[in-house]
Amino acid sequence: MSTPDPAARAAFDTLTADADAGGNDLNLDVILDVPVSLSLEVGRARIPIRNLLQLNQGSVVELERAAGEPLDLYVNGTLIAQGEVVVINDRFGVRLTDVVSPAERIKRLR
Repeated sequence: MSTPDPAARAAFDTLTADADAGGNDLNLDVILDVPVSLSLEVGRARIPIRNLLQLNQGSVVELERAAGEPLDLYVNGTLIAQGEVVVINDRFGVRLTDVVSPAERIKRLR
């Protein structure tokens, strides 16, 4: 296991300082501006390179999910929720329908 760098350790110490000082509240202010990668997965497909090279405009790739199944929402590669596509004022969005509990997320990391 790698040793965290001093800046990361200092941020963690600041995050937990309030909890150790007698309160149960964590100081989340230190991580609120940390960027994360958010991605939505509609489905997956495995195709040979030969077929991939033949794709062009108008081609259809069959996914392993059926139409209407929920999308998976990932944060930094970890599944955190499922949802459905919504359209609001001509813009696409996602309505979360099921959020993975923190305990379940930890179990999936193993």
